[in-house]
Amino acid sequence: MRSIASLIMSLALMLPGTTSADGAAIEAMAEYLMFQEYESGIILPQQIDESIFRAVTFIDTRDVEQFEKQTIPGAVHIEWRQVLERMDEIPTDQKVIVFCNTGSLSAQAAFALRVAGFDNVVVMQSGFLGWLENAAYKP
Repeated sequence: MRSIASLIMSLALMLPGTTSADGAAIEAMAEYLMFQEYESGIILPQQIDESIFRAVTFIDTRDVEQFEKQTIPGAVHIEWRQVLERMDEIPTDQKVIVFCNTGSLSAQAAFALRVAGFDNVVVMQSGFLGWLENAAYKP
């Protein structure tokens, strides 16, 4: 499996305009993808009972207008494109659940954070809309 990651990195380095920094990023992503369990980076709203709700930090990755209109109680707002710039605001000592409306943008944020070493970050599959409809616990 390591040879696949090395091959991906080697091919990426041969692309026009690709730098070695890009190769390092590609290698990190390839290694992450090769060694993660199928459901290691997700949580379903149905799994979020009261004990989980109280033990995690929620990060709303939607835009500020959506966040101000309605969010999960206690959620922190960090737009999905800003998660790497604001990593110092993300806890490392507890589970972190990132969400957007449906899970697609927050999945990108979660992937970036997990590649950056945040193995405590998961994306809420089906997002805020799924939480509104299916959460096991809603305060």
